[in-house]
Amino acid sequence: MELGLRGRRALITGASKGIGLACSAALAEEGCDVILVSRNAADLEKAAQHIRSKSNVSVICHAADLSVSTAITELTANYPHIDILVNNAGAIPGGSIDAVDEARWRHAWDLKVFGYINMTRAYLALMRPRRSGVIINMLGLAGEKPDSAYIAGSAGNASLMAFTRALGGTSPADNIRVVGVNPGPVLTERLETLLRNKAQVAYGNESRWQEFLSPLPFGRAAHVDEVAAMTAFLASDRASYISGTIVTIDGGAANRGSVF
Repeated sequence: MELGLRGRRALITGASKGIGLACSAALAEEGCDVILVSRNAADLEKAAQHIRSKSNVSVICHAADLSVSTAITELTANYPHIDILVNNAGAIPGGSIDAVDEARWRHAWDLKVFGYINMTRAYLALMRPRRSGVIINMLGLAGEKPDSAYIAGSAGNASLMAFTRALGGTSPADNIRVVGVNPGPVLTERLETLLRNKAQVAYGNESRWQEFLSPLPFGRAAHVDEVAAMTAFLASDRASYISGTIVTIDGGAANRGSVF
């Protein structure tokens, strides 16, 4: 399907690996010029090389810690004209309320929760005068299926779901769409590492990590390309009447007893 994105400019945070890299690549394949943002400059350059090998578009790398508000000010100064913003940076640690202390909780939310909010505020202000733009917030299944063993992430994602719905309900007045994506388990390097550690503890053999995937819908985790394809669609005019909506990509896991 031709999405009509050629020539548009997209900024993707957390773009060096996993879902962020896949979204960047998918948008580039559709003809978007992309700005990749992440904290690690070396990882960003590897990501840029990967995208350039597949797509003939402009690829810019910008290393920044988006938990610091001045980094967002720098981004908007350098790249004020953005058609598509994909907020994806941040990984909130697992653990119960007793296991995640205030410092870890605040540090994680500064990047993912307040980072998304501050990026959205900054770019929404730039999109309004142009009366054009799409903001996509990459959230997580725990926001709609909360887990006390992932309490900081559950609360953070639920907050961002409400933020996305509230803002996306009014942003069409400025011809801007705000949407969210809730991935369930996605086979990224991070998930594989977590499951290898889990297999080592459970079985004394990390190579058995894939056994934890069999209870998932279709017997597997989602592929990053499946999340990226939906992101590219939501960014396009094919989704021009979608705003204030959260799209869940979990194989139906939210509607059954347990994820794993």
